[in-house]
Amino acid sequence: MTRSILFDTETTGLDPDTGDRVIEIAALELVNDLRTENYFHVLINPERDIPAEATKVHGFTLADLEGKPLFADIADEFLAFIGDGKMIAHNAPFDFKFINAELKRAGRPPLDYESRAVDTVIMARKKFPGMPANLDALCRRFNIDLSERGTHNALLDCRLLADVYVELIGGRQRGLGLGNEQTQRTSSEGRVKRKAVTGRTPRPMAPPDEATLARHAQFLETVDNPLWMRE
Repeated sequence: MTRSILFDTETTGLDPDTGDRVIEIAALELVNDLRTENYFHVLINPERDIPAEATKVHGFTLADLEGKPLFADIADEFLAFIGDGKMIAHNAPFDFKFINAELKRAGRPPLDYESRAVDTVIMARKKFPGMPANLDALCRRFNIDLSERGTHNALLDCRLLADVYVELIGGRQRGLGLGNEQTQRTSSEGRVKRKAVTGRTPRPMAPPDEATLARHAQFLETVDNPLWMRE
């Protein structure tokens, strides 16, 4: 079993080196590259103003974040959730830089970008050179529903990116092999659940009646040099 984390942040601006801060973190757990029901999501008080330009992107004002925890208050919980696996993000350098700036400010060790980062922007550009690699464009390419997406929202963006990521690594059949014990167990439980709902057991097909057999024989006489008669 391989566990990884797909995550996204929303911020007060574009550069933590000039004082911009994280205001939202969302992270989804992936097992064998498929999303589970486990996730981490928190809104954060940035301890500074939020420029109007940033609010236009994600919709948050400082009033929305009053009373929310500081990053230092949730740092250990976040680190416990992400563990030590790969960290997948769309434009990973941006999110890693902000998270590491917050971790440093909170007195925690930074995440190692070289060993942990998976950037879906790079993946998309390799797979579709010369084509747009933003999240909206990739969702449209893979027919992923964008109807709920208005302003940027870290949790929704993570869920959309999880679907995009599956497509980028080879499609929705990945990870469904018979060798996957967890997948086999899930599939088996699903079959049992469907059987319980319908209350029916599939029955064998009834043999054809005489009239059907006669029509079939008549049809065969019209077939010229059929494959099943060749030596």
